[in-house]
Amino acid sequence: MTLPINRRTLLKSGLAAGTLVAAPWVARAAEPLKVGFVYPSPVNDFGWSYRHEIGRQQLVEALGDRIETTYVDNVPEGPDSERVIMRLARSGHKLIFTCSFGYMDPTISVAERFPDVLFENNTGYKTADNVSAYNARFHEARTVFGVIAAHQSKSGIIGVIASFPIPEVVMSINALALSARKIRPDIELRVIWVNKWYDPGLEADAAKTHIAQGADILTQITNSTAPTQVAEESGVFSFGQDNDMSAFGPNAHLTGVVNNWGPYYIRRVRDALEGSWQSRSSWDGFAEDVVQLAPYNENLAPEVVQAAEATRTAIISGDLHPFAGPIVNRDGGEVIPAGTALEDKAIHSMNWFVDGVEGDLPS
Repeated sequence: MTLPINRRTLLKSGLAAGTLVAAPWVARAAEPLKVGFVYPSPVNDFGWSYRHEIGRQQLVEALGDRIETTYVDNVPEGPDSERVIMRLARSGHKLIFTCSFGYMDPTISVAERFPDVLFENNTGYKTADNVSAYNARFHEARTVFGVIAAHQSKSGIIGVIASFPIPEVVMSINALALSARKIRPDIELRVIWVNKWYDPGLEADAAKTHIAQGADILTQITNSTAPTQVAEESGVFSFGQDNDMSAFGPNAHLTGVVNNWGPYYIRRVRDALEGSWQSRSSWDGFAEDVVQLAPYNENLAPEVVQAAEATRTAIISGDLHPFAGPIVNRDGGEVIPAGTALEDKAIHSMNWFVDGVEGDLPS
């Protein structure tokens, strides 16, 4: 059973507080496990929330009547999200996935008050006995983008539409720059911050600004299809985000990151059903099939596709590390010498740009 609920309906509903038995769900195993999802943008954004929703649907298909799911979409990060998470916990949901970095602290806050409820926060880093964190190595896909961009760009200018200056975004920008400049050292990445994850208008404006300033490839770390649509209208190329966006730019769309959350959701809900769920932090990528690539544009030259696939395969095998040295920051300082690579902890705290990236990096 699936119950889609919008934020306003949930906040105004008469869900009663304090009506649940305070025993762990496993003691009431005759009932389906109620699983909740909180999305930051509309479920039909064809990007971030849409891919989480696809994962939820795969979960329902896999586990059937053993579970009952609810999703709440378009929930702003901040106080609203805490109220929504609280309502889900009070209404009998025993496993709640909060699908945005900005839900991290609200998730921790609600989890403290509901120790018998399990929580999973997406792209955050804080955990507790009943809170896990899960993320994906999106930067691996952007390492592949860099190979393609180096071959396809004529101007040597890549326009980046970026959301927020957090490590997840910074590492993706750097991974693309490092990969592209290995092949073509004159490539420049120019960054415009929109300070939103999902705002089609702002994303479109940023895309148009990049094109006006000479970019012939756009890449986005935002969640709407607007940059791809602008690229298509303007005759330039684009890389999509979260989902296969090629339908919105058949000529422009070179490939894109596809977030494949379904296997993770199925695994973690099964853990809860079997009583084996434990708090953990996960960071999966190509190798675990959580990060995928959209189909390559059919107009790409075979040798470009071959180079892109060789890069993806090398990342999976471990033969290629996206942040292997030597790496120099844009101030000329060596961050990683040859023969070494950044460890995960350093990548997770990345707050600097590599050489070849232009644009402010707000603190």
